[in-house]
Amino acid sequence: MTYLIDGTFVHRDSHGGGGVINDGDTQWMTAGSGLLHIEAPPESLVLSGGLFHGLQLWVNLPKSDKMMAPRYQDIGGGQVKLLTSADGGALLRLIAGDLDGHQGPGITHTPITMMHVTVNPGAELTLPWRKDFNALAYALAGRGSAGAEGRPFRMGQAVVFGAGDSLTIRADESQESRSPNFEVVLLGGLPIREPMMHYGPFVMNTHAELAQAFEDFQAGRLGTIPAGEH
Repeated sequence: MTYLIDGTFVHRDSHGGGGVINDGDTQWMTAGSGLLHIEAPPESLVLSGGLFHGLQLWVNLPKSDKMMAPRYQDIGGGQVKLLTSADGGALLRLIAGDLDGHQGPGITHTPITMMHVTVNPGAELTLPWRKDFNALAYALAGRGSAGAEGRPFRMGQAVVFGAGDSLTIRADESQESRSPNFEVVLLGGLPIREPMMHYGPFVMNTHAELAQAFEDFQAGRLGTIPAGEH
């Protein structure tokens, strides 16, 4: 999953998936049984310079779905579910999953909830959360604290929440000049609790499955990426 906050990103893959995402857009690529892909900023952006800011997450699939057909989807920034806290101190962009009856547009095989939250200086946000989900918060910009005990974290840092049915984050009264608000990605999902083996770009359950994945790649069974316009 790639969430692009600023800039442009181009994707092409051997299963026919492809698209261009821009500011606030998200793309989801399910590798499944295997594919080759290219994703990069366009040459024009590389040559001209400019903002390029985003994050990418790998979401593991349960063993039962590991060999499913590959799939690609992109979600425009205008499609995400926009919510606000009761006091207006926080803006929530629900990208995937369910939050208190509100549904994000992202389709995932592993049950997860993901959102980008903007918290105004000094504001506090408490959200309901599924008890069977784990949960973490990653700070994209600014500084604040997490949990009832107010554990501090800031840009580039992550916090992992313990068991419970709610999440709380708070923005510091004073923020950095480069970011007027506390920008946080909240993410959690249903633990798979299966063995996981990974090497390079391959994530499987056993060493034997990893070896088979490499053999499939070397034998050309993952297909070829169609030539681009340029």
